[in-house]
Amino acid sequence: MTPPTGQPALQPHLGLQAPPPLPRGGLRVMALGGLGEIGRNMAVLEFDGQLMVIDCGVLFPEADQPGVDLILPDFGVIEHRLHEITAVVLTHGHEDHIGAVPYLLRLRKDIPLVGSRFTLALVKAKLREHRIDPVLVEVAAGDDHLAGAFHCEFISVNHSIPDALAVAVHTPAGTLVHTGDFKMDQLPLDGVLTDLGAFARLGVEGIDLLLADSTNAEVPGFVTSERSIGPVLDDVFERATQRLIVSSFASHVHRIQQVLDCAAKHGRKAAFVGRSMVRNMGVAQDLGLLHVPPGLMVKLDEATAMPPEQVVLISTGSQGEPLSALGRMARGDHHQITIEAGDTIILASSLVPGNETSVYKVINQLARLGATVVHKETAKVHVSGHAPAGELRTLINVAKPRHLMPVHGEWRHLRAHAALAEQTGMRRDQILLAEDGVVVDLVDGKATIVGSVPIGNVYVDGLNVGDVGEESLQARRILGDEGFVALTVVIEPSTRTIVRPVHLTARGFSDDPGAFDEVLTLVEKELGRAMEDASVDAHRLSQVIRRTVGKWVSDKYRRRPMIIPTVLEV
Repeated sequence: MTPPTGQPALQPHLGLQAPPPLPRGGLRVMALGGLGEIGRNMAVLEFDGQLMVIDCGVLFPEADQPGVDLILPDFGVIEHRLHEITAVVLTHGHEDHIGAVPYLLRLRKDIPLVGSRFTLALVKAKLREHRIDPVLVEVAAGDDHLAGAFHCEFISVNHSIPDALAVAVHTPAGTLVHTGDFKMDQLPLDGVLTDLGAFARLGVEGIDLLLADSTNAEVPGFVTSERSIGPVLDDVFERATQRLIVSSFASHVHRIQQVLDCAAKHGRKAAFVGRSMVRNMGVAQDLGLLHVPPGLMVKLDEATAMPPEQVVLISTGSQGEPLSALGRMARGDHHQITIEAGDTIILASSLVPGNETSVYKVINQLARLGATVVHKETAKVHVSGHAPAGELRTLINVAKPRHLMPVHGEWRHLRAHAALAEQTGMRRDQILLAEDGVVVDLVDGKATIVGSVPIGNVYVDGLNVGDVGEESLQARRILGDEGFVALTVVIEPSTRTIVRPVHLTARGFSDDPGAFDEVLTLVEKELGRAMEDASVDAHRLSQVIRRTVGKWVSDKYRRRPMIIPTVLEV
């Protein structure tokens, strides 16, 4: 029995079948990412045989996905319909919303990209690295844009990056509003407020389906203003006696502005560290979004040669990424910067779910080197860019949507958002809890879940896209956890004899060179028995080796390494 909408079972969508054809005059929404996860945000809208995409982001890998650089949305469900895409609308310039754009444009380069000035500037810089010259359509809050059958209206929202937009999509089937990422900072540094008036106007006109950011649905109350960070940073700068290193998201222009303001006030020169930080802040400065006093910035080479008390370095790596600038500093292998006892490091960012272990590892490595590490649990050096519960309730009350679909969050966030909607008076049948692949149709003003499409994880590993699958990851996990054992044996099929003793090599299993001595005799015995009982077949003998060694290792060590047998015939 299917549970009522708004009150899903533990695995609510397992029984969904492929969706039926979209009814004439209906609007379809397919989530290819961002539901049940933080990242990979991508929604595909369909109306009258045309498609429009809202956001196209990446998901960053977790510890159980070794070797993976990025995880993309699965474009397979729309790959045969790329010619029907009228536009990709980008709500803002964070990687979890724009990072997969180059991979989509590899499939069709002329898809128009619609977004704000800063968002498109970041996308253009990213696409330049992929040697793609995109079709860009710049919009601003209050603008209208017609993308085929989709009439888009753009709304200003406040977030932790400039030029963030929500989008209202008007079609004959009804109006869909996608908030993008937002919060309701009442004193934003750039003076740009979330336009509640526009949401209220749309609510009066009628919002049939609201897709709203759920990231902070579990957090009570209202967001703290970005302005509260300034005095805290000022105090840290005042107390620091040596070099200061501030790590932040490479797109957080407002936070970087506050750091630069503190540097100027306290007589420190500033230098950017990390390729994405240098690129993004250069774009922000060119567009007039980042204001740098003359003479404040120096090159990294100059900064490293200056007295440490005169310098602040602004770096990437706030999420503990091993290859980031801060990650390399913490390990002691950055080619220009060496952490010294007495340095002060500020992690001016939140912890993205799943990154906690990596971040605390970096904090511990820095502390071991004698640095003082200031982070959000020890000082108010970061405020979230996402609306907490009080603001989400406010939006629902202002917009008065006929249906709500929580997006951008793990399951706990989506469920919490649904509960907030119920508190405002929405009925459970008005709240659609979905996950990646689930299809929602808006027909005659009624939004319902109608099925699901098969999607998976598309992994980027170096230059390879999609070549690594779950089987390869499972092998990598086994190798990382248990090591491997390789055995080679040479046989003479006609005489059914082993002409060269079994050679065994083990890596990552044990430092004891004699750990497997006992099993070699057992393998030769089992091979001899197998060759006596049946015809000599290399594949079958390989299986004998694998079973024999696997059982022995399990019985003796209670471990399960990867076993790689090779049988050579002469």
